[in-house]
Amino acid sequence: MVVGVLCSYSNLNRPSSELEFTLQRAEARGIKCSPNNHRPGGRSVQLDSAVVPARSVRLTDWVRHHILLPSPLIFYNVTDAAGSVSPVVTRRKDCTMKRISHCIVVALSALGVVLPSAHASNWTDGMNEGKPAFKSMDQLAFGPEAILFVADTKAAALVAIATGDTASATDTKPIKVEGINQKIAGVLGTAADQILISDMVVNPISRNAYLAVSRGRGPDAVPVLVRVKGDGQPELVALDKVRFSRGELPDAPVDGVVGQGNRQSNPRQESITDIAFFEDRVLVAGLSNEEFASTFRAIPFPFKSVANGTSVEIYHGAHGRFETRSPVRTFVPFKVGNEACLLAAYTCTPLVQLPMSDLKPGAKVKGKTIAELGNRNRPLDMIVYQKDGKDYLLLANSSRGIMKISTDQIEKAEGIVEPVTGGGKKGQPYETIESWTGVEQLDRLDAKHALVMRRAEGGSLSLESLALP
Repeated sequence: MVVGVLCSYSNLNRPSSELEFTLQRAEARGIKCSPNNHRPGGRSVQLDSAVVPARSVRLTDWVRHHILLPSPLIFYNVTDAAGSVSPVVTRRKDCTMKRISHCIVVALSALGVVLPSAHASNWTDGMNEGKPAFKSMDQLAFGPEAILFVADTKAAALVAIATGDTASATDTKPIKVEGINQKIAGVLGTAADQILISDMVVNPISRNAYLAVSRGRGPDAVPVLVRVKGDGQPELVALDKVRFSRGELPDAPVDGVVGQGNRQSNPRQESITDIAFFEDRVLVAGLSNEEFASTFRAIPFPFKSVANGTSVEIYHGAHGRFETRSPVRTFVPFKVGNEACLLAAYTCTPLVQLPMSDLKPGAKVKGKTIAELGNRNRPLDMIVYQKDGKDYLLLANSSRGIMKISTDQIEKAEGIVEPVTGGGKKGQPYETIESWTGVEQLDRLDAKHALVMRRAEGGSLSLESLALP
């Protein structure tokens, strides 16, 4: 008998609430599901008296599963829309309450549902308890069970922190925090011009915002992690005694100034330019010490070892040439047709598609440029969301505003292999969201809202929720 189950499912491209169903406390036949939100023509599956969608997709994005069972087995029958009955059995390693985050494997293959490999209570395997060391805190990304991944670019390393922030948000209240940089500076006991906010990410479980902050400027800056809850008040996240693990990049670029004149740079500062979590891997973009320096990595998690990255070559239409040393600025996992891919934006704004199956250690691959979105611009942040049954990319930029990029017919997009001159545009269409001014960071807050950090005239930063366009 199933005593209590709470599940929340989503596929690669869609918010969890849009494929969500709940199995509440039940008797032997008390399995109820809501809501299903399936598309017209989508295949339905009936779990006893309730209907949920069954699709041949990977259900990977923020899966939460609470189970309280008197037996290590769950057994029930599943009936599809045609009336065919299939037994479903899932086995648990023990009989206590667990949280299974990010992916669940249930025997639904007969119904055409493809699920990733199972991880139950082992996401924190290999973690130590103590205080993780940081030289810097830069890019952030959440994984399962409120595990926060922090890129330490100066050390060319990734740190996974079990935040323990696992209480589910019951609703989403509007957020608007004026002068968030002044408020954080006040908590740190310094002036607003003496802090730098490198990244902002939303915990999809609690919907609290986490910010990577540097106290001070230059080589003596101290990295700190700040959390902002629904009341808008920032607080330091204590890292003196947390569970954490660490993975170090084996082929990071040199830590030192190279080049001449205005082309001088420290390539170590771009060893990690963006990160994301997908299934059981941490995806990492940045530079390596290879000749083809632009690199993607798919690092298995929990961390055991980190292999060399995959070198990526792209055609940059605005520059009229193939490039191998330009780092990705921001990227998202996205399902193109039936294939899991990365959509990556580079400086001067080529948008490139790369199959995840190509991410093999030491390989050299060529991405497909599916759009040129305008030169003299640096992409800042990107998310995926759904509106009116269609999937969109929302891309924040340094000088070209917020782009709402259509993904219609993206599986048929032809690669750009000829120059796009004069600041022109080509490929996937987009519209500029004129009202979203000054946005420097964004993340999805829920299915209908984004949380953004925007800069006003005078340099003050605000943190606010906006309805997705």
